[in-house]
Amino acid sequence: MYFNMSSLVYRAAVMLIAIPVHEAAHAYVSWKLGDGTAKAMGRMTLNPVAHFDLMGALCMIFAGIGWAKPVPTQAFRFRNPKAGMALTALAGPASNLLVAFVSAILYKVVTYSTYGPLAGSLLAAVLSTFLYYMIIMNVSLAVFNLLPIPPFDGSRILLAFLPQKWYFRLMQYEQYIFIAMFVILMLGMLDRPMGALNAYALGMLDRATIFVDKIAWAILGA
Repeated sequence: MYFNMSSLVYRAAVMLIAIPVHEAAHAYVSWKLGDGTAKAMGRMTLNPVAHFDLMGALCMIFAGIGWAKPVPTQAFRFRNPKAGMALTALAGPASNLLVAFVSAILYKVVTYSTYGPLAGSLLAAVLSTFLYYMIIMNVSLAVFNLLPIPPFDGSRILLAFLPQKWYFRLMQYEQYIFIAMFVILMLGMLDRPMGALNAYALGMLDRATIFVDKIAWAILGA
């Protein structure tokens, strides 16, 4: 797979935003639901250093999907342990989709601005490229983490639907499943299914921000 230096710089910049947002969202929701463990450990922050995992960061830069240090949670502290674990897990991907949504709006605003005073400017080019990577990588991170496979967030969401005995039996193999998923990811075996899921999510995102297109064309056509 070929990468130029500018692509790696954009990916690294997005990684420093997407992963902290993801992990801080886990910590925030966990705290609001009664478990302040992550907050006490300094994980309810957007400081990338607090969440940094070298291998996960490198995968994020070179593969577009990665991970950080897991946010610690103690289910017994939640008023409803099953719901608490599921909502805490969902918070990470949901935060990335929200960032992607805002980035998509800004991307369209910048794109339509190139018909006016920003036409041909370096600033517009840099901003639009950065926002493009923000959209793509945040969507990829969200979709990847929603896979219902340990140790991803989707597996924690499963806890709300599976009998507890089945869930904890599955989690016994979390370490081995993670290693297998890492190998599969590096071999590119997930490229096609993940590409299809990402394309679907991006299509939904485009439909959710279509109001920007309507406003822009109304202004440009006036």
